[in-house]
Amino acid sequence: MSERDVHHEHLTETASHAILGPNPFIGIRSQDVLTAAAELTKEAVAHPTLVLEQEAALVREIALVLAGESKLKPAREDKRFGDAGWSQNAFYRLTLGGYLAWTSALDKFIDASTFDERTKARAHFVRQLLTDAVAPSNSLAAPAPVKRLIETGGASLVDGLRNMLSDLASNGGMPSLVDKRAFTVGQNLAVTPGSVVFRNAVLELIEYRPQTERVYATPLLIVPPQINKFYVFDLSPQKSMVDFLIKGGIHAFIVSWRNPTPDQRDWGIDTYVSALVEALSAAQEISAAPQVNIAGACAGAMTLSALLGYYAAHNGENPIRSATLMVAVLDGEAESTMTLFMTPEGAKIAKAETAAKGVLDGSEMSRVFAWLRPNDLVWNYWVNNYLLGKSPPAFDILAWNADNTRLPAKFHGEIVDAFVENRFKQPGGVTVLGHPIDLRQVTLDTYVVAGITDHIAPWKGVYATMMMLGGEPTMVLSAAGHIQSLINPPQDAAKREYYLNPDHVADPGAWLTSATPNKGSWWGHWLEWLAARSGDEIAAPAHVGSVVHPAAQDAPGTYVHER
Repeated sequence: MSERDVHHEHLTETASHAILGPNPFIGIRSQDVLTAAAELTKEAVAHPTLVLEQEAALVREIALVLAGESKLKPAREDKRFGDAGWSQNAFYRLTLGGYLAWTSALDKFIDASTFDERTKARAHFVRQLLTDAVAPSNSLAAPAPVKRLIETGGASLVDGLRNMLSDLASNGGMPSLVDKRAFTVGQNLAVTPGSVVFRNAVLELIEYRPQTERVYATPLLIVPPQINKFYVFDLSPQKSMVDFLIKGGIHAFIVSWRNPTPDQRDWGIDTYVSALVEALSAAQEISAAPQVNIAGACAGAMTLSALLGYYAAHNGENPIRSATLMVAVLDGEAESTMTLFMTPEGAKIAKAETAAKGVLDGSEMSRVFAWLRPNDLVWNYWVNNYLLGKSPPAFDILAWNADNTRLPAKFHGEIVDAFVENRFKQPGGVTVLGHPIDLRQVTLDTYVVAGITDHIAPWKGVYATMMMLGGEPTMVLSAAGHIQSLINPPQDAAKREYYLNPDHVADPGAWLTSATPNKGSWWGHWLEWLAARSGDEIAAPAHVGSVVHPAAQDAPGTYVHER
């Protein structure tokens, strides 16, 4: 399983809307992108010498390309030009050389400009959107499509057109990432045995059936992100985090969020935290445990953090023994591509659009993630589906990614405000169930997971989030991206790696420099960490549920099937 495969994030909107539409979290607008392009034009007009210098450099580089002496090559991680034709055929070699020379000249112009660093980053982003879109690899005349056309006697062209028409009709005009027909939730996804033992209007609580004779006395409750279905933690058995934990003796529960409609537009952080309080109470009653370990990812970890802050602030009994936060950023100052265009005006517009609809649809979130990495998440499938006329892959992670959900308008607005105003970092900046929270007062043991190549939750932002908490957390940096950092089973351990460093210095770069690399999956390390905080081993329960909370139906429940 390649890194490129596991990075494929939700993609359903049209290309023009995806590039120019508002970012659902932080309000990227079409005018923000166009403004960055206009700034480039103004810079060129104001500093013609820079333009002339790069034009001269471009001419020289093209001359080297024509002479076969250019040193420019695609980046090692750039898979677009892997076909041998790009290097063996003179026409393709010249085409590629000219493209690389052009993109290099544009980057050098931006680097030599008078822009500040943030504006340069925005300019590079816009440059990449443009040059990726017109890359010669996206043409029907590229080596691979031409070979495919000859091999199939023209059938690939017909198949590609059929795929394009199908996507125009059913996928918003974007190339499909996955063949959804290969997967069915409850049949070959989310199949770990368990039952729904509690349900309210917001969530279903699933208790998984133990697979060992003895289990740890303190159970684990997993909180998935509200922007996805829960079964990212229970994919096919060989990739199921839940299955791995259960086989390690963990008594596991998981939340399955309801997919809200405009009728639930007023659900906010308080709604989700209240629902979690009820789920925690049910897990405690079923397991007869005084406390519960809890874990959350992405937006689920944000909700979990609000819950932790609430228990730290209300001075009552805390039912949580330890907390695990995975690929989650709460620090609004964290630098990432997603925050380059963040402005209060854009945030206001994004909230207003969602308020008018009542919900933020999953497809709107998908487009942002996709266009952060267009070569991997858009143009790769443009080539595969349309130019080569092939079907998209049957891949479980992509099938899960395509199973979109919605966010209530109020909750979306709270997320936007939290990041734009950096509220979680401010003591009392967020109020949960009537209690202003201060994450510095959260002093229980925490386990924090980040991905070193994560483009959605940059690892330095996750590190900054860890530093917002009180107590002594454990930081784990996986040598992977956003999804692969979660789906990190111990198979093929030689291909996996993670970093540990108990010395949490202020500078994340210095932390990484001194960190110890460890071969294998971090899941095993986490299981040991959990076991140390899960009490004694006791006889596994003979059945799931209890008299108070009986098993209602088999996992994966009903909410996961709601569209």
